[in-house]
Amino acid sequence: MMDDRNLSKISRKKKVFLATLGCKVNQSESEALAQLFADHGYDVVEDKENPDIIVINTCTVTGTGSSKSRKLIRRMIKEHPQSFIAVMGCYSQLNPEVVAALEGVDLVLGTKDRLTILEHLEKSWFGHIGSIEAGGKRSALKAVTQYDDQPEYEEMPLVKQESRGRAMIKIQDGCNQFCSYCIVPLARGPSRSRPPEKIEEEARMLLRGGYKELVLTGIHIGVYGRDWNRGGETGKDTGDELGCLLDRIAGLPGLARLRLGSIEPKEISSGLLQVIAKNQKVVCPHFHIPLQSGSDSVLKRMRRPYTTAEYWDLLDRIRSRFPQAAISADVMTGFPGETREEHTESMEFIQKCRLADLHVFPYSRRPGTPAADLGGQIEKREKTVRAKELLELGKTSRENYVSSWIKEEIEVLVEKIAATGNARGYTANYIEVEIPAELNFGDWKIGDIIRVRLEKSMLINEKY
Repeated sequence: MMDDRNLSKISRKKKVFLATLGCKVNQSESEALAQLFADHGYDVVEDKENPDIIVINTCTVTGTGSSKSRKLIRRMIKEHPQSFIAVMGCYSQLNPEVVAALEGVDLVLGTKDRLTILEHLEKSWFGHIGSIEAGGKRSALKAVTQYDDQPEYEEMPLVKQESRGRAMIKIQDGCNQFCSYCIVPLARGPSRSRPPEKIEEEARMLLRGGYKELVLTGIHIGVYGRDWNRGGETGKDTGDELGCLLDRIAGLPGLARLRLGSIEPKEISSGLLQVIAKNQKVVCPHFHIPLQSGSDSVLKRMRRPYTTAEYWDLLDRIRSRFPQAAISADVMTGFPGETREEHTESMEFIQKCRLADLHVFPYSRRPGTPAADLGGQIEKREKTVRAKELLELGKTSRENYVSSWIKEEIEVLVEKIAATGNARGYTANYIEVEIPAELNFGDWKIGDIIRVRLEKSMLINEKY
């Protein structure tokens, strides 16, 4: 490895721009990479005007994600022919040859060993700088490494930044579930958990920096700790390690809110709900629980490890403890073989669930997954029709949930302050609100928690 001091000396005036696609995990990792560059003397810029280095963090969870990744890479190459282009993330992990074949790409990494980017970049930079300036043909260095059966969690730099009110902490990576439609286990590798002491260290640092809300995120957080052989298999009533972590972080001084990221239905155990109830003054009453379909026959073909009856039972258990909780879900439409009757069945079940929000995704055929080879692939036009029906259902469901809070006193964590003085942020149950400046009887700052009576005029227009 190149000596850190030499890296800093060489790179001191290089400008780096990071472009990120995809999920919250990708966003969190890009922030950590930005910190890595900053720690080694690079100038990390938000404006992509004339950067020396462009790092593109890609997505491939859907065909749209892959398409956006390719388009972004090509656009960055076209707009910045003199820049050093490094590509990483899920798309390049699965398609390293495709990415490397794009003329103008200099370095290809995946979702593993990303901290080697500095070493690879310095070696590649000096190898290619002449041809970059001359505009000649370049060949990419491929540094994508494959996962073994038991990879270790890859620690990344702690992000040192000014408070924005809410911060994400990555606690886990990878997935072992292998749903029939999903490419993520291939792109991210097996599940591995971050040590709790490292998570606490980052949480304490963020709280000292003024953050009030922390979000625990990952690819499959419900199996946190099970790779240490102290939990159980998916579907068992475990959740002990995640519950212990939640309990540990919830007690940290200065924390106002702790929010869980997306968690699978079979991984919300009675023990985990008990920990949340114990810490409900801090833990947000907001559960994002992927459903994917409200039809049992479709769930079976998807290889989802639950039935609609089990999902309904979970909602009942959550609402019995937290009557006003916001429960949101992901749902997929147009899965191979999905009949109009199954789609209707799914719609009826979703309506019954009274969700606070619904994220709708048309099925995307991912080569290498079992569902890609299933018969009965649904035409794009029909998937669009079904998606619109689900989006309309989600809009109604969202409006019903939010309207139940009108005239109630709520607390809003300020994340943005407009030039007008209006403050924008989220409630604990994830309702986005804009508070008019005339209600400001003090000096609002990002990170403040403001208590107001919710009026319809404060609601941010929902996008469906």
